[in-house]
Amino acid sequence: MKVIAFTGMPWSGKSEAVEIAKRQGIPVIRMGDIVWEEVKNRHLDLNSENVGKIAHEMRLSNGMDIWAKRTIQKMKEINQSSIIVIDGIRNPEEISAFKEKFRSDFMLICIDAKDKVRYQRAVNRHRIDDSLDKNEIIKRDEREKNWGIEKVMANADKTFQNDTSLSSFQHRISQFLESID
Repeated sequence: MKVIAFTGMPWSGKSEAVEIAKRQGIPVIRMGDIVWEEVKNRHLDLNSENVGKIAHEMRLSNGMDIWAKRTIQKMKEINQSSIIVIDGIRNPEEISAFKEKFRSDFMLICIDAKDKVRYQRAVNRHRIDDSLDKNEIIKRDEREKNWGIEKVMANADKTFQNDTSLSSFQHRISQFLESID
């Protein structure tokens, strides 16, 4: 099984890339959904503050690769597939966990976009764990940087810039995913 993992700053376009994979019939696991499950299990409100707090606390108490390990466990529930997409790699330890398990069948893809573009998307998206407050958006960026996302992005096997039109980005991601054998 080939594992294609998306990384990138919040609102860079990872969710759009994931939707393209789903439309192509590729199974997807969003690491953020696993964090959301933990927040819900603790009977906390599903908001940006709680999601970030639990993600961080779990990394501190269980290791930086806790969400990768939980994702690998969740992958066992998926019927045999030649490709699976993972969304949300945020630190080098997560990469190590996936590479240890999948070796050369693991590929890390960075989705990148300029800050100005990402911040506008944050305001427009309205997902439950998003904030409309620019200071909260910047705070979330800093949290992700502290986890090591910039190092992860710099070590990606391939990077897609996502500052142009949505249709151009969709076309490039679609072609890429179709080329995976």
